[in-house]
This record gives sequence, structure tokens and C-alpha cells, in this order.
Amino acid sequence: MRLYLVRHGRTAGNLEKRYVGRTDEPLLDSERQRLCEVRERLAGTASTAGAALSVRRVIASPMRRCLETAACLWPDAETVVSEGLREMDFGAYEYANYEELRDKAGYQHFLDTMGESGFPGGESRAAFAGRVCRAFAAAVRSLDEEAALAVHGGTIMAIMAVLYEPKRDYYDWMAQNGGGYAVDLAFRGSGDDAVPVLTHAEELALL
Repeated sequence: MRLYLVRHGRTAGNLEKRYVGRTDEPLLDSERQRLCEVRERLAGTASTAGAALSVRRVIASPMRRCLETAACLWPDAETVVSEGLREMDFGAYEYANYEELRDKAGYQHFLDTMGESGFPGGESRAAFAGRVCRAFAAAVRSLDEEAALAVHGGTIMAIMAVLYEPKRDYYDWMAQNGGGYAVDLAFRGSGDDAVPVLTHAEELALL
């Protein structure tokens, strides 16, 4: 089964390169317009993007930026919200950027560990990936047709780093706003114990 993992459109925090986790900011007005234009131009075309925009079910993070992206790109699809697909909790450094953090010891530790430590008061990468992958597995087990995810960049990275075969590094899966991956979804095992396995990734760019 084909699955499309799409990062939400741009927000004000994205433009300022901020760590946007639990901050529930909307898309930029210009981005909503661009996403609607993308749908009008590409939906139904013989392309990966066209296939992604033609799905009838979307699984979304509960954050506004993801729900607004889903509404623009898949206005006629059923949207199912999964709380566990939220972005990483950035703790004390939520909504800050490099310029504001570069002199803080906690931020330097984050950089030294390649992000594995997480920020003070926030999630470690392992805790984040565990939470996201559990939510992802629960959300996709009942699928019987192609679907899309409208989620966050970190969410996509966590899913792909843990569940994609062959294994690749977490940072290999960075996606731009409006970008992501088309992948094949299968399962190892059955029932509630079935583990999702992702293969044959193809880069997807809608913007």
C-alpha cells in the first residue's frame, strides 16, 4: 500500500527558523493560498504528487498548521486526528531559534549530542520517536487504501528513521515545508502486534 508523508506548509516560526513544537500557530495566509493552488494544478495528474493529492483519507497531527494543510490539500478527504503525531516537545527552548540559543549551555549540549538529548524540559529524541511510532502504528493498522499524513518535519524524520528499511540516519529524512516522502507500507506480524515496515521511498515535493 502506498502512503504519503507530507510536512505542513510554512508558518511565521518556520520563516524565522524557530523550534516550533507545541506552539499552535497557523499557516501563513500566503501559504494557504499556495497550497490551494497546488491542489488545483496537480490533483489528478499522472505524477506522485497527483497520486498523493487524490487520497480519500488523511491522518493529521492536531496542530493548526497540519489541519490547515490537510484542509487545503485534501478538502474532500476524511481527516483522522492522531494526538501522538505532534511535533517534538522542545521544552524550555520552545519557539526560540539559533541566534537566541547559541550561548546557552543546554543548547550546546543538544548540538553536541546531535539532538539526541532533547532540550531542557522537553522530549529526548528516543522518547519522541517512541511516541510518534506508536501513534503511527495505531493509525495505519486499519488502513485498507492509500492515505496521506499531514504532519511535522520531526514526525516524518522519527517515523522514517525507525520504520524504514534499509535503515538510514534520522537527519537523512529532513523534509521542506510541503515536502515529504511517498513510501510503500507493509506489516510484520498481525493484529494489534503488527509492526509497520516502510520501503521504496520517493521524495515528494508539493511546494
